[in-house]
Parts: sequence; C-alpha cells; structure tokens
Amino acid sequence: MPRTAIVSALHDELASVLELMPDEHKQVIGGREFWVGHLHGQDVVAVLSGIGKVAAATTATLLIQHFGVNRIVFTGVAGGLGAGVNVGDMVLARQFLQHDMDASPLFPRHEVPGYGRARFEADAALTDALELACDRMLHQLPQQLGAETAAAFGLQVPRLHQGLLISGDRFVATTAESQALQRELPEALAVEMEGAAFAQVCHDFGIPLAVVRTISDRADDAAHVDFPKFLREVASRYSGAVIESLFNH
Repeated sequence: MPRTAIVSALHDELASVLELMPDEHKQVIGGREFWVGHLHGQDVVAVLSGIGKVAAATTATLLIQHFGVNRIVFTGVAGGLGAGVNVGDMVLARQFLQHDMDASPLFPRHEVPGYGRARFEADAALTDALELACDRMLHQLPQQLGAETAAAFGLQVPRLHQGLLISGDRFVATTAESQALQRELPEALAVEMEGAAFAQVCHDFGIPLAVVRTISDRADDAAHVDFPKFLREVASRYSGAVIESLFNH
C-alpha cells in the first residue's frame, strides 16, 4: 500500500492533522517524532520538518529512507511576496528555488552546484490533486472563521495562487528584505524556509512532492503581528481542512 508523508513546520499545524488520524503511534528517530498511522484508510506518516533547510532535508531523507514514503505533502505558512498575494490566501508551489543559494562566480546565482539548475519542480499530478483539495477548502472553511477573526487579520476573500515558492535560511521580516527579493525574483509568490530543501531531496530520490502554504504576513515590517493567534485561528484550520479534503477524495 502506498504511504504518504504529511509534513508541517509548526506544531499547531501538525496537531490539526493528528486529530484526523485515529490510530497514530509515535516513533522517535534523529530527534524527531514521527506519527505513523492511517487517514481515511490510507497509510500515512506525519512529522514536523524542523525549521530551515538542513533540518528539512534531514526529515525528508528519513521519511524516504526509513519510512519508505511514496509521496510527500507539506502544509505550512509563508510570507507573501507576489502582487495580490494577501494574508489568508494560499500559495500552491509549482516550482521551488533557494533564494540564498549563491556559489558565484563558480556557478550562476541561485543555481545548485552539481545540478545545473536553480529551480526544482513540484510533482504535477500530486499538486493537481492538492489544488482540488484547496479549492474545496477555500469554498467552505473561510466563511466559518467568523467576522471577528477576519477583521483581526484583515482577511479578504481568500484566493489560491500557483507558481514559484522560494526558500532560505532566514526569516524575512522587513520591508527592505521583502522588496529586495521582489526585485531579484519577481516571479516569486511567497517566501519560507523549507520547501526548496524538500524539493531537492525528493528530486534526488524520485519522490513526488506537493507543497501548499497559507500566507500569514507580507514578509515585511508587520510580519511579527500576532503570529501565534493567526497560526491557531487560521493557518492550522486551513492545514487540517486541506489534508482532510485531499484524503477524503
């Protein structure tokens, strides 16, 4: 039976997934807690990725080599970069890039040495399935969040964006940093700290990967505003609902 890994970067998001698993049991390997069980009858492993690219790569490798997963689905939060990518929207990755990779002048900026490329692709079929799950969720859950939550975070009608997701080992939280990334990588929709590492490992092992991120901020000077509250009341519920929709269909 195929085995799917469900990965989040933060505990509240993983907790919403574990609530969907009736028979999970914990295994600790490499300092990480892996929850093995089933979701709608399908074999799954849930885990926190850890923060940053090295932690993410280690987690991805353990999932593939030790647990034998056949596909990986990652949900989490990110900072919006692209025009019209607003708080409460979702970004579905079709490509990944490490914005802080720079081995120049030996290699072009952003190119990963040894690969001859800067960008790695998400798996098309798995990402298409995740797109449908996101569409179903966005038609149902946002209306249930309530007017108070929507007003607290300035939530509008949520949209799903698809395209380039960029990753790096720093939390982008100033307007100057955000604008610099927008100038350098105008196609980038959002920025986070793990997706591109997962994409490189999945490329190495030939494992399908799909990643969706809820936009928690605009990666600018306001990025620190009540992040824990947003995670609990919005992002965690989005993650759980998307995974439920994906596995229920």
